[in-house]
Amino acid sequence: MRSPRRFRHAVLAALSAGVLLAATGCDSAGDRTTKGTTGTAEAKDVLLQPLAEPGPGPFTRSTVRAAPSPSPTRSPEEDDGSATRTVHRVSGAVPGLYGGVRSEAACDVGQQARLLAADRDKARAFAETAGVEAVQIPGYLRSLTPVVLRADAQVTNHGYSAGSATAFQAVLQAGTAVLVDRRGLPRVRCACGNPLGEPVIAKGQVTHRGERWPGYDPARILAIEPGVQPVTGLVIVNTADNTWIERTVGDDGGRDRTPDDPPPFEPSDDLLFPSPARPSESEAPEATPSAPAPAEPEEPQCDPSAPGGPAELPPGCPPPMEPDPGTEAPDDFDGLPTDEPWELEEEPGAVPEPTQVFPGEPDDFDEFGEPVDSGVPEPFAG
Repeated sequence: MRSPRRFRHAVLAALSAGVLLAATGCDSAGDRTTKGTTGTAEAKDVLLQPLAEPGPGPFTRSTVRAAPSPSPTRSPEEDDGSATRTVHRVSGAVPGLYGGVRSEAACDVGQQARLLAADRDKARAFAETAGVEAVQIPGYLRSLTPVVLRADAQVTNHGYSAGSATAFQAVLQAGTAVLVDRRGLPRVRCACGNPLGEPVIAKGQVTHRGERWPGYDPARILAIEPGVQPVTGLVIVNTADNTWIERTVGDDGGRDRTPDDPPPFEPSDDLLFPSPARPSESEAPEATPSAPAPAEPEEPQCDPSAPGGPAELPPGCPPPMEPDPGTEAPDDFDGLPTDEPWELEEEPGAVPEPTQVFPGEPDDFDEFGEPVDSGVPEPFAG
């Protein structure tokens, strides 16, 4: 039979996944303070968490190695809370989603493991939220990659209260140090040691609580989703010189290198958010006029009977053939057949030559042209 404690954790997990949603405007069971709401996964109540603010119910003290600085963003207009909130879904494997400094880890992973090991109750609550055993926490943390966010991102954060992890929706400021898994999903926030999960995006009106930071824009919030395939390295932006870094998954930066195949865009290009000036679908390029096909050379008119005669034939024409002096010129023939039978015209007084030699007639001459003696005496003349 499932224990009451396990049933309670199952209900909390269902709440964090957005299965059970409270009605808009209802008070939650958690304490509502100026810092936000604790102890609830209410998706319509989102806590804004600046860089150095640990937030409600931190698991540990900060393990951020260097004071992070927010990524440069455009200067926002003063927000009175009426701006349209837009959350943009993006894969955790997108190059440039995260940043860092070459050969420097954003978090002290070893210290994070020691702090959790020092508090058994917190270690157990952390492990249950992360989906591992408490004894596996050090190995689990070492499998994650320390980076910083380059844009404001919503997550499901988990504070620690009364021996359990409490889920709530939060927007982390750009520049926040996090540990991400092999699919690019944030799993731990280093400023408080809290385990993180995928966000629950609510529809309709959402209330943002907490401190707003310069550059905050409710229309430019990311919802990071796990990549389709696990990766062995993340392509991040070097925040020191705005170049590309390939950081091995689970490494603290000691094996950072320049990518062999860098992304086909600059690290400064803003590709995480659609721009109103940029069409969602690429327009078909205008057809460029192609060069006209070369005209085929016209065949020269090589008619010798044309005006001017053979002397003025165009170049490329063969010279006209001279008739053989021993032959007669052929009769003119226009080449058109007629239905009337052809008749041979005979010259007057012409005697046709014999066309047949009858058998039995001796030849009068031999092959040398001499007369042949037939043995019959010729009759005497007269």
